[in-house]
Amino acid sequence: MQSIKILIIFFFVFIFYFQNVNAERIVYINMEKIMKDSKAGKEIIDKISKSNEKNINKFKKIEEDLKKQEQDLVSKKNVISEDEFKSKLENLKKEIGEYRAKRQNIIQDSTQRRIQASAHFSNQIKPILGDYAAKNNISIIVQKKNIIMGKKELDITADILKIVDEKIKQIKFD
Repeated sequence: MQSIKILIIFFFVFIFYFQNVNAERIVYINMEKIMKDSKAGKEIIDKISKSNEKNINKFKKIEEDLKKQEQDLVSKKNVISEDEFKSKLENLKKEIGEYRAKRQNIIQDSTQRRIQASAHFSNQIKPILGDYAAKNNISIIVQKKNIIMGKKELDITADILKIVDEKIKQIKFD
């Protein structure tokens, strides 16, 4: 009799466990696509691209100027004294070093701005994902990049993209 009770309890626990496991709904989302294809995401990408393009053009002008200075110095090598040449060469090297440091700082700043904008965008999307998950009885939302294989029916990217475009018109960032 005792073993039958244990068997019945085990049976109910087993059924209860599998009902809970099957009730869990896991879906995935392509956050890169949301960032790239949403109106607000496109605006962020556009601002960052324009800023990068502006910096690249500025770098090209400075590099051209430094090359001209170098060529000018090389062409005057036999005309000016050796001490004057060394002095001008040291100044040019110093200028090149300052340019490289400034360029590196601007690149790091640009990368940091991109990361901050992406994080801010993700923070804006989290409440939308939370509402969507609650309304659709979803337990877990995973990023697509972390999935090796999954059914297309579990991809909620298109649904979230529509909601993001409705709710988030633009994202302010510095």
